[in-house]
Amino acid sequence: MINSKILKITLFIAGLIAAGIGGSILFLPINFYATYNIDLGQNLNLLNEIRASGGALLTSGLIILAGVFIEKLTFTSSLLAALLYLSYGLSRVLSVIVDGLPSEGLQQAAILEIIIGCFCVFSFVKFRENKGT
Repeated sequence: MINSKILKITLFIAGLIAAGIGGSILFLPINFYATYNIDLGQNLNLLNEIRASGGALLTSGLIILAGVFIEKLTFTSSLLAALLYLSYGLSRVLSVIVDGLPSEGLQQAAILEIIIGCFCVFSFVKFRENKGT
């Protein structure tokens, strides 16, 4: 499965999306969140917290992408991608239950995160089956 096109495509897309969003949050948080009608204002503490999570997301995306090209990282990248996307998506579902419905864009993000997370789980399971672990 290491050389599987499905696995590589899944990791490439998942990594590219995570790195792109993480980079946008890290370097352009006000503009990024404005697309979801979220006004971060000039709260320096909030901006600091937001940029920190953007950096973590960017780094996660780069590790996921590395799994496409570095065979020793494929297992780790697959696991990270599944955990990252499902934790984001399922946390948004919890927020809907606790807080109510957010904007349409954030609802779409939740659906996309869960779909990508499920693809990553599928790829991860197939990778483990073919590795015999």
